[in-house]
Amino acid sequence: MTESYEDILVDDWERGIRRITINRPAVRNAYRSRTAVEIADAVADFHADDAQRVLVITGSGGSFCSGGDLTSGYEVEHAHAVQFGHAKVIQEGMHRVMRRLELCDKPVIAMISGAAAAGGLSLAMACDVRIADRTARLGDTSGRVGLLPDEGGAWFFARAMGPDRALKMLWGAEMYGAERARELGLLTEVVDEGELENAVLHLARRFAATAPLTTKVVKRLVRHAGHQTLDQALQEAEFAVELINERDDVREGVSAFVEKRPPRFHGR
Repeated sequence: MTESYEDILVDDWERGIRRITINRPAVRNAYRSRTAVEIADAVADFHADDAQRVLVITGSGGSFCSGGDLTSGYEVEHAHAVQFGHAKVIQEGMHRVMRRLELCDKPVIAMISGAAAAGGLSLAMACDVRIADRTARLGDTSGRVGLLPDEGGAWFFARAMGPDRALKMLWGAEMYGAERARELGLLTEVVDEGELENAVLHLARRFAATAPLTTKVVKRLVRHAGHQTLDQALQEAEFAVELINERDDVREGVSAFVEKRPPRFHGR
């Protein structure tokens, strides 16, 4: 990796597995406008690189992301801006991140320890899979200071938890421990403290070993399913099968199965 960032770290964790680490531990990885721009650019770089199969997003210093930082850099970045203007710049930056993640057709895993709050929870929910250890605390307390879930939270939370539980969390400014967050649909899996990196790396390896085009099409089918009728979903699946089944990777996968060896997929 040659790209230089100020607020994030980007590295190739293993071959085909890219990792973005929010690196503002002094503020529990709260993001400012620069942070959002850097995350969005790093996601776009991952998306464009065919050698990269899986993206992991995490935070340094024992926290995932505690939401937007409305004070850090206020005098430096926006010396003449009112607080509303400053918040708007941060919000627009995070909207760019959410759209980049929505466009990404490869697996994205959130690796969560510590706080994933407000916009930080929205960032986690924009990922495909969320794995946390037992130190994690998730929720949205922005209502305590009169702020809104304006990074896409209302959309993500309602779909994950149901509208009633999303409203209860937002109106009550609630935070949840890892197990309760999993029960509510905010987490995919919870692992013991100290096991998080190994668990996420193991999962990322499994995702990376899947035929790349199949992985992309599966993500598309699942995302579309939420607003399709069954008949529409079946029709889209039929069309996808016509595209996939004649590909080299399918031939390789079947041959590997018959020959009892690991497949060697090349995305063709």
